[in-house]
Amino acid sequence: MLMEVMGLHLPGASFVNPHTPLRQALTVAAVKRAAALTDLGTEYTPVGRIIDERAIVNGVVGLHATGGSTNHLLHLVAIARAAGIELRLDDFSELAGAVPLLARIYPNGSADVNQFHTAGGMPFLIGELLDAGLLHADVRTINGTGLEAYRRHAALDGQGTLHWVPAPQDSGDRAILRGAREPFRPDGGLCVLDGNLGCAAIKVSAVPPDRLVIEAPARVFTEQEQLKQAFERGELDRDFVAVVRFQGPRANGMPELHQLTPLLGVLQDRGHRVALVTDGRMSGASGRIPAAIHLTPEAADRGPIARLRDGDVIRIDATAGTLNALVPQQQWDARTPATHDLDAHHHGVGRELFSLLRQSAAAADHGAGIFPRIGEEA
Repeated sequence: MLMEVMGLHLPGASFVNPHTPLRQALTVAAVKRAAALTDLGTEYTPVGRIIDERAIVNGVVGLHATGGSTNHLLHLVAIARAAGIELRLDDFSELAGAVPLLARIYPNGSADVNQFHTAGGMPFLIGELLDAGLLHADVRTINGTGLEAYRRHAALDGQGTLHWVPAPQDSGDRAILRGAREPFRPDGGLCVLDGNLGCAAIKVSAVPPDRLVIEAPARVFTEQEQLKQAFERGELDRDFVAVVRFQGPRANGMPELHQLTPLLGVLQDRGHRVALVTDGRMSGASGRIPAAIHLTPEAADRGPIARLRDGDVIRIDATAGTLNALVPQQQWDARTPATHDLDAHHHGVGRELFSLLRQSAAAADHGAGIFPRIGEEA
């Protein structure tokens, strides 16, 4: 999805199903195009000539308009950093206020990507954003053109020849995809939180309005399996903020915390006010649970999350953009950050090979990659 809005796919190619004549034709066309872009081809265009500030901004705009995948947030920051471009979480926050939410796709809606594609997909979405003045049209793409070419759908004619046709002017299903004049909400799907616990991202596109502010006691865990076990023992049938720490890039490589959403969803459905705070990641599956993720500094770097204790009241306010532990300052300052034995995450099944990467990893708000910050030496 973002690769298309950044000009790194052929137009209309993102969600064409495999094992179909159209996908086969697109695959052949993509290979020919890739060959033409090499230094042995006729249109030499290295990726460094495509990824510039305009392409990065287009990626962020596309992210907000489609609901805000939190994994894509990490990827975009890392891509920008690799390209020598500084992209900050504040940039996401500022653009969120200007970009409307135009798509309802799982997990911030019931539709899947196939239904999104049938409703108009990326060509319709890109056209709407271009018409609203929210995308840079004057970019270089692998197609060799500006972004205007990405208003078109790929299709086969009667002879099976690949060509492109204009996207429809209206959405095929307004419950899934809408125009910029009638968005699902006027702002994007991501919000940045700051406070005495650090800086975190929260996906709000699917969070119910009455759950955008949660204030409740903390229950602290160091593994997602611990939270699952506490749930099974019936210990979590109440209001609380789950804190799952030592899940950041330097701690254990930032694994997907996929087990948490179903459990917290059950508790929310029971009427409890629950939320999550973690220095780990949850991809798009964070869904309708208020989840302050990618918290920086992480616990392994002695970040404030390592000072939290069971029972501390935490306030997550996605309307004000704040994340705080409501602990008296003197008491907070006197605490020694907790530690955790991470040896089990660093050995076995080849994980020893990644020790250098873990040690070199940047913080989550800088993409969790190994490229130096702008102005730093490698």
